[in-house]
Amino acid sequence: MSFTKPVIFSLFAASTLLTACNNSTENKAKSPAQEMKTERPVLDMSKRITKKDDKFTYANYDEIQITHVDLNLDVNFDVKTLDGVATIDFVRINDSVENIVLDTKNLTIGGVDRLAEGKVESAVDYTLGAADSVLGTALTIPLTAETDQIRIAYRTSPEAEGLQWLSPVQTAGKEKPYLFSQAQAINARTMAPLQDTPAVRHTYSATLRVPEGLRPLMSASQGEQEADGSYKFDMPQPIPSYLIAIAVGDIKFKAINDHIGVYAEEYILDASAEEFSETPLMEEANARLYGPYQWGRYDLIVLPPSFPFGGMENPRLSFMTPTLIAGDKSLTNVVAHELAHSWSGNLVTNASWIDAWLNEGFTSYVENRVMEDLYGERRAVMEQALALSDLKRDIAGAKRPELTQLKLPTDIEHPDDAFTQVAYVKGQYFLIFLEERFGRAAFDPFLKSWFTEHAFQSVTTEDFLNYLNENLREKFPDAVTDEEINAWVYEGGLPDTAKNPQSDAFDQVEQASQTWFEGGNVEALQETTQAWSTHEWLHFLNTLPELSQAQYVQLDGTFDLSGTQNAETAFAWYMQAIKGGYEPAYADLENFLMTVGRGKFIYRLYAALDTNGKGDWAKDVYTQARAGYHPIAQRRIDAILNE
Repeated sequence: MSFTKPVIFSLFAASTLLTACNNSTENKAKSPAQEMKTERPVLDMSKRITKKDDKFTYANYDEIQITHVDLNLDVNFDVKTLDGVATIDFVRINDSVENIVLDTKNLTIGGVDRLAEGKVESAVDYTLGAADSVLGTALTIPLTAETDQIRIAYRTSPEAEGLQWLSPVQTAGKEKPYLFSQAQAINARTMAPLQDTPAVRHTYSATLRVPEGLRPLMSASQGEQEADGSYKFDMPQPIPSYLIAIAVGDIKFKAINDHIGVYAEEYILDASAEEFSETPLMEEANARLYGPYQWGRYDLIVLPPSFPFGGMENPRLSFMTPTLIAGDKSLTNVVAHELAHSWSGNLVTNASWIDAWLNEGFTSYVENRVMEDLYGERRAVMEQALALSDLKRDIAGAKRPELTQLKLPTDIEHPDDAFTQVAYVKGQYFLIFLEERFGRAAFDPFLKSWFTEHAFQSVTTEDFLNYLNENLREKFPDAVTDEEINAWVYEGGLPDTAKNPQSDAFDQVEQASQTWFEGGNVEALQETTQAWSTHEWLHFLNTLPELSQAQYVQLDGTFDLSGTQNAETAFAWYMQAIKGGYEPAYADLENFLMTVGRGKFIYRLYAALDTNGKGDWAKDVYTQARAGYHPIAQRRIDAILNE
């Protein structure tokens, strides 16, 4: 749908706010962030990505790029919308560019103004292109030669995939609503008109107005409430759009140290702070290995159970699932992962999602090195082995071989297709391969220099390979061959040069499992398992042979596996119960599906139910559970169950 002139909507105040902004001398040419006079890293234009390789954006970022976004928004729980104005600064790559093209998805545009040197030039006859189910709609705004800012009044949709609005009854406290965002990979465009591509980095600031009694947070400096009731935020480091994040709710805070703390609903706050109490040690380990933390504070927020991921690396404020709160710190490798993104992913970012391994593979490698540094090689090797099993499963189940390359083909259908264990674990194992060939004495400073020299830049696979050639391969020409590199990066499957981690702990688990399975005493198994970690339990459950119903009953009765509060072991047990048709577990499985929204668990559980003759039962449960899942999870499970 195309408009030849701005459309003004009486249903919302965004256009009024746009006028107010334009009439205010204080706001002319100065965003709130600029008013704060925050020191910002200078972006070297020669290091910006200017070749348009990202097919998942309409933005003409090869000609013009956003440098700063200021958001001035009302958070409206009654109609489930963000409502207000985005003020956008930009720089021209091509001096003759006549339009800026932005990504939007299900946004209602209330009006657009051009500005030059802080003064309004005119309202703009913008154009909205045809809607695409994945990409959304292109917003094209014509510019004059003098235009250096644009202001857009807009409103989000109640169905925005990047936002989840929870009613009070869907929260733990049952009294106040909750909102949180998930912008990765291309859902920032459902929150604001942007150049929604990781190739473009920009700073941002925001002013939010929220209902009384609720606390807003963003992936930025956490502003205190102003005299007018609003909250102000500032992100002085340039980030890609997918790292813009918001959470609003009945949120409390507990400090861990002077610059690390936890936000959460009150019911889980103390447990979360205790579970994540070793985060400062993780930060210190990262800094020793890869250079100083460059983002100021590092806080975590534990979101409601519907959050569809284990964690999301929003800078300064990692979003975390409550399924990590196991009570024994056994699942905090996810914290290590999200913190590691402060170097790999947030500091140095993949320029497009076909290079997602540059974010996730590097981060998985760094995470594992930190876990080794803090907890020893034994735990690190167990986590490597578990991850390798997941990778082999994803490779075996890939729709086509090209999707198991590190450098993905350009014709992937959706950027979410990039987030398989190939990006995470094959990427990690590629770096393990390089570490083994060059030695840690050479590889560690190399990786540190990669992060330092490419800080606040977006990069491609080829950028990394060129840097590898110039800084390691030229010094050690016999360490690796071109054929070995190509096998890892541009060919599918798992190369023969991949490490095969050997865990003596898992060897002992397998021996105990075999002894019990072949008729051994369950009491002996019970005694052996008393010293097991979650990782050993996962290996035991994941490698169980085909069991009889009596053996299922014996395991469940002895170890209370159905209904266990450790989400990882519960998931592994339910997968086995589905495979073996163990009906007594289904009541607890239903409760798990009704109360846990983490995609890692629920996608595979629904798929297993569907392929093991329980599709109708799964659909019945999903009908009840769907409203409590995040829109991203809804889309994925709809496809699994063909809803």
